Amino acid sequence: MVRRGLLGWISRVVILLVLLCCAISVLYMLACTPKGDQEQVGLPRANGPTGKDGYQAVLQEREEQHRNYVNSLKRQIAQLKDELQARSEQLRSGQDQASDATGLRSGWDPAPKAQADLLAFLRGQVDKAEVHAGVKLATEYAAVPFDSFTLQKVYQLETGLTRHPEEKPVRKDKRDELVEAIDSALESLNSPVESSPHQRPYTAADFIEGIYRTERDKGTLYELTFKGDHKHEFQRLVLFRPFGPIMKVKEEKLNMANTLINVIVPLARRVDKFRHFMQNFREMCIQQDGRVHLTVVYFGKEEMNEVKGILENTSKAANFRNFTFIQLNGEFSRGKGLDVGARFWKGSNVLLFFCDVDIYFTSEFLNTCRLNTQPGKKVFYPVLFSQYNPGIIYGHHDTVPPLEQQLVIKKETGFWRDFGFGMTCQFRSDFINIGNV
Repeated sequence: MVRRGLLGWISRVVILLVLLCCAISVLYMLACTPKGDQEQVGLPRANGPTGKDGYQAVLQEREEQHRNYVNSLKRQIAQLKDELQARSEQLRSGQDQASDATGLRSGWDPAPKAQADLLAFLRGQVDKAEVHAGVKLATEYAAVPFDSFTLQKVYQLETGLTRHPEEKPVRKDKRDELVEAIDSALESLNSPVESSPHQRPYTAADFIEGIYRTERDKGTLYELTFKGDHKHEFQRLVLFRPFGPIMKVKEEKLNMANTLINVIVPLARRVDKFRHFMQNFREMCIQQDGRVHLTVVYFGKEEMNEVKGILENTSKAANFRNFTFIQLNGEFSRGKGLDVGARFWKGSNVLLFFCDVDIYFTSEFLNTCRLNTQPGKKVFYPVLFSQYNPGIIYGHHDTVPPLEQQLVIKKETGFWRDFGFGMTCQFRSDFINIGNV
């Protein structure tokens, strides 16, 4: 009896718990279910009779709300601009009144002093930028190199990944900068104050080449060269942009008719290279320029007769007598050869061009050497463009093109060689002074 009563009591308790849980579940569902009107406003069902129209109505309503919000923001921005302009005008008028009162009290105009301070600052920047005088550097690697340019091309050393060693200035700011420098130089050359009444007008066609470099804390220096009135005459202008308007620093006429270049070539064997070198020397230096002396410093006696024979044949064919052949014993030393060749010269203060037998140059380059050197002041370090092996560059061609067609400055054909390589143009007096230090 006790067991039967206990089971009956437990069953009744379980039934009551189940009924209680069901009641709680029903109440929870009723409490969490959203109201019918809100459900209809939120998202109408697409399968209802007005589902598509309901979506369009909601979208139009949201778009109208955003449009009203944007218009409100625009009105607020316009109000803020009006208030800012009004405050700026008030501040400007107050400053003008204060300056007028100060000027009346002191009787002094600050404009001339401000202009004088500006000119003094610009002159200070020119003096710091090594325009008139140079500074002593620890090594040649500390020097800031110049980039050269013509009307069509810019020859730049820092090529990076996307730039090329020779290219048209793609960036508008760089192109406008160089054009402005050339225009400023032409304006100065054609100025009535600077030119005589009978002087011909200068144009961009008279521009030969220019060099420029930028020192980040001072400004940009330009040296522009134009054709002169006669052969071997040039006009050079030095301009400086101290992170402001371009200033003319110097203008000078140059006559290079009597500037002789002594090309010094140290050599040991390499007869084939020397033969190609003499072909280029005959065309560029003898036939086109005519103001060049050649000094060959030969080490050893092997193949010496072949080299002397090439010199003698060139002398007879081109009626050229301005050459010197020096024979030295011992192993080849480029530095020793250049030193002996430079000190062997006994004439006037000649311009020395330290060259190698595998260098190809033009007559225009010789004038560049003359224009960029000055006794006691300036030494010219030309940067060589080293070409890759023609057999590799033109390997996909049937034949390797002639040498004249290979002389193309491109990223795919070569690279600018380190300007510390030792190829220099300088006057003999500067070489002797440096060598004796």
